[in-house]
Amino acid sequence: MKQGIKAYHQNEEADWVAVLACGHFQHVRHKPPFTNRPWVITQEGRDSMLGFELNCKKCDLGAPKDESD
Repeated sequence: MKQGIKAYHQNEEADWVAVLACGHFQHVRHKPPFTNRPWVITQEGRDSMLGFELNCKKCDLGAPKDESD
């Protein structure tokens, strides 16, 4: 199910995590050549993707919302 990005935070390994409109979290790593997301590197890039919809597999599974640390 597609869900829009509404915010970001970094996890303990300093990877960026998108907070989706549904309340689930999803990593948005830039790890070429397997994951190519150069926009995640800068604040401007991340801001430009707010509202962008990602496929939320947790929604598809009916998982409960993620909780902040």
